[in-house]
Amino acid sequence: MDEATLKNYLAILREELLPATGCTEPVAVAYAAALAREALGALPDRAEATVSGNILKNVKSVIVPNTGGLKGIAAAVAAGVVAGDPARKLEILSSLTDGDRRAVADYLRAVPISVERADSGCVFDIGVRVFGGEHTAYVRIEGHHTNVVLIERDGKTVLRGELADEGASDRSLLDIAGAVEFAERVPLSLIEPLLERQIGYNLAICEEGLRNDYGARVGKILLRAYGDGVANLAKATAAAGSDARMNGCELPVVIVSGSGNQGITASVPVAVYARHIGADRETLLRAVVLADLVTIHLKSGIGRLSAYCGAVSAGVGAGAGICFLHGGRLDEVSHTVVNGLAIASGLICDGAKSSCAAKIAAAVDAGLLGFEMNRDGSQFYGGDGILEHGVERTIDNIGDLARIGMRSTDEEIIRLMIDELKRSQTG
Repeated sequence: MDEATLKNYLAILREELLPATGCTEPVAVAYAAALAREALGALPDRAEATVSGNILKNVKSVIVPNTGGLKGIAAAVAAGVVAGDPARKLEILSSLTDGDRRAVADYLRAVPISVERADSGCVFDIGVRVFGGEHTAYVRIEGHHTNVVLIERDGKTVLRGELADEGASDRSLLDIAGAVEFAERVPLSLIEPLLERQIGYNLAICEEGLRNDYGARVGKILLRAYGDGVANLAKATAAAGSDARMNGCELPVVIVSGSGNQGITASVPVAVYARHIGADRETLLRAVVLADLVTIHLKSGIGRLSAYCGAVSAGVGAGAGICFLHGGRLDEVSHTVVNGLAIASGLICDGAKSSCAAKIAAAVDAGLLGFEMNRDGSQFYGGDGILEHGVERTIDNIGDLARIGMRSTDEEIIRLMIDELKRSQTG
């Protein structure tokens, strides 16, 4: 791998492996609201949020972090306005006190906060307008969670940006062969701090999910029902992290592809397997970085938000990492990826919520089965359904399926969720 490609892969990892507290879509809404309050210079007496359907989908049913159980766009706006620290970006709600939580709840009850669906055509679109006396301020985020494209005060532009990529890296240079080569050859010192934080943070929230009762308790139920064999333990541990994260746990995670659930899914099963087989720390870190890069590569063709459940990409990424742990390299990893994609592609995303934990378990299961099939000399072949000859062609097909083919599915999911929300509000 040449020096330029090595640096590009490192840049991708630095852009992707970020700490975040709570589900990242309500956090992004809170971030926009906090920036709007900052631009206004006062606590608003009214607010309006205009967000894309995918943001509505991913915020509707998940707890806004550190708010004492509040859910929804309006709650995220209130949290950002009242107590958010915009300098902390994806950890904007990480330091709320009990007094802050009471203030957020009081503000949400007292202050009008309207929510409308944006018609911009952008999948990731958040606009927050706030009003205070004779003054207004407006913030818009597009494309990804912290990409601020506009800040206005009283109609005058304070900041104008572009619908930007997530950093200086070139995602088009990512492929499975490059990911495997990087995992094999990168100097450990260049990736160790990022991966140690990812493994440490993400295992901690998974262990919290296994200790206590969060949400539907998917992780705990998996262990009780199917035992602590390594495959089930890998699924259950990752699911428990989502149990906790989707249901109010305040511990941070390290995200992948903008998602804490994907960050957990890509890394934690690999760590569980490494512990089981007694892999050394260097092998674990190299396996986790492969899992991360495979996840990012799969998601790059799909986009941040879609009807295609992101846990599938991360579960397949975990399968690739576990394959690497067991000595697999390019050929074995490629077959693992194709097998896993053949099994689980089509799992839908209907927003962030408790059932994400079960989908994580299913996605990890697909990655593990893909690995075990390859280890047993079995595989799915190009021409089987949407599979192509060659891992990269198959990945391209998955991207087209998710980004283009499932567009109408996404719209129908959003319509169903909005209809349910309207019914619940009218009694």
